[in-house]
Amino acid sequence: MKSSYLTALLPVLGIFWILNIPERLGFVFLTEQYLAVVLGVAVFGGFFAHPLGRRWRLFDLFLGLSSLAGWFWLAWNYEAWMLTAASRGPEKWVPAFFAIAGLIEVTRRNCGLVLALLGLCFTLYGFVGWTAPGLFEAAYLKPARYLLYLYGDSNGVPGLVLNVAANQIMGFIIFGSVLTAVGGSEAMTRLALSLMGHRRGGPAKVAILASSLFGTLSGSTVANVMSTGVVTIPMMKKAGYPSRYAAAIEAVASNGGQIAPPVMGATAFVIAEFLQVGYRDVVVAAFLPALFYYYLLYRQVDRYAAAHGIEGEPRETLPKVMDALKGSWPLIAPLGVLIWFLFFQGYSPGKSAIYASIAALTLNLMRAPREMLSLTFLGNILLVSGRSLIPVLLVSALAGIIIGTINVTGLGFSLTLALGKIAASGGIVALLLATALLAVVLGVGMPTTGVYVVISVLLAPALIKAGIYEMSAHLFIFYFGLLSMLTPPVAIASYAAATIAKSDMWSTGITGIKLAITAYLLPFVFAFNPALLMEGTWQEIAISVVTIIAAGFVLAEVLANPDAYGGRLMRIVAFGLSIVIGASTAVFAPASSEAIVIAFLAVPITFFFARMQSRKASAPVLSTKGSGP
Repeated sequence: MKSSYLTALLPVLGIFWILNIPERLGFVFLTEQYLAVVLGVAVFGGFFAHPLGRRWRLFDLFLGLSSLAGWFWLAWNYEAWMLTAASRGPEKWVPAFFAIAGLIEVTRRNCGLVLALLGLCFTLYGFVGWTAPGLFEAAYLKPARYLLYLYGDSNGVPGLVLNVAANQIMGFIIFGSVLTAVGGSEAMTRLALSLMGHRRGGPAKVAILASSLFGTLSGSTVANVMSTGVVTIPMMKKAGYPSRYAAAIEAVASNGGQIAPPVMGATAFVIAEFLQVGYRDVVVAAFLPALFYYYLLYRQVDRYAAAHGIEGEPRETLPKVMDALKGSWPLIAPLGVLIWFLFFQGYSPGKSAIYASIAALTLNLMRAPREMLSLTFLGNILLVSGRSLIPVLLVSALAGIIIGTINVTGLGFSLTLALGKIAASGGIVALLLATALLAVVLGVGMPTTGVYVVISVLLAPALIKAGIYEMSAHLFIFYFGLLSMLTPPVAIASYAAATIAKSDMWSTGITGIKLAITAYLLPFVFAFNPALLMEGTWQEIAISVVTIIAAGFVLAEVLANPDAYGGRLMRIVAFGLSIVIGASTAVFAPASSEAIVIAFLAVPITFFFARMQSRKASAPVLSTKGSGP
């Protein structure tokens, strides 16, 4: 189909632009021209990816072509229009109308009604916001001026977020498609099985490792669940994990892929651009929280397995470690190339990802030259990349409408003042709670990147003004936007995993909250203690790490094996103790005498609980194999 070929054109355009090929050939294009062309192709492809139906084919074709023409018209005339910015005739605003209208409609089809309505509401606010009362009264703009601002200004649709998507994120989506095509996912699963399959509760630990690694390829929680879950969830059920528990483990592990360095989800690149820092700085800041996320998940899985007698798989049935390592080159070698260019050579993330993709294809050419020279093989990579890029580009473009409207109407300044009053009266904790709740609610119908962009533009300035460290504020928003994937009633990741496990969605979602409790609590700690984001002295970082590890150790035992403590009072005391230890560096300065004392006391407390665990483990246990959901 012709629309499929046009979709496959998206990664081709991206590769040419990221590697500066037009400039090397003597052609000079402005960034906004490239963005307009890429967006036009994405919009057109998006209409045919989700058509209205056979009866509406001509209508879909009209919408797709009119929006495509609108964005291409911008690209063709952009340089000339820069010299005639004061002129706002119909030759400008008519194509702008069709381009913006087509963008909102195709976003509804590909990314959900909530995001499309949000974009539509902001667009309407830009037209009539000057009539709004009080705080929400906007500056008056002539309709043609406002429409053209969204259409062609670098603070509108062809702005920062779309630029990140069409460069950095595009490079990593291509990289993920290439790694999957050359066997990276299979190699990753074999490696996880060889390393974790024989351990206590092995299949669940395989799911954690495999899903975290797959997160480096996909950047999508649901895609992660559907790719690794079809293998790991049946394994966990067979080993003895209840269906709801197996599904929740897969959902939580897959969701963590977007926060796990060195290759994080798409939102991390947007964070870097918003803060005007290197992607490496975001990775460094995210390292410890991601480590704690998987540490507590691993501890809970291990303690549950110990309490219920779930053993690992026999070693003889698993791949050997050395064989798995030898066969893991499609995953490890390209990741090594990526890390080399990204962190040691200082290349941009998008260019580093393209070079890593080239390395993966070159290695695969040596292994299977006939497969590599097949047009079908390369064409599938382009098609998969193009389909994955469409929703990302649409979300990023719609984010430009929201950001542009906030900037040009003065809404952002008004909201910052209002939220500042909330912080002054209710305190910073109240502001953080409101931010977390709004991020989770918006995340019900929006991709993580969309949630982050909207909340960060609206609320991050108020958080920073209230005294929260910049990186802490943005990672706080990122975490809670991501947690909407696990939080009922619409826990998309949990629902996808529950479908595979044939378990109840609600029980799976509640179990997922327990397994991911670190992600709900930790952002409140690093909001007050940036040492957890590597922003502080080594003493502050060390004390913070000790308290979080000790708190996680106790919390994992309470949540995964509550029967180990006999009475409810003891469980409540243990839970409260873990919260006190974990929150100590947020309540007190991490290098304060109070925090140091708590960190020292946390060590013997941890050993005490470890002894209780060993005593419990030595007692006879009943295996849960064959248990119901």
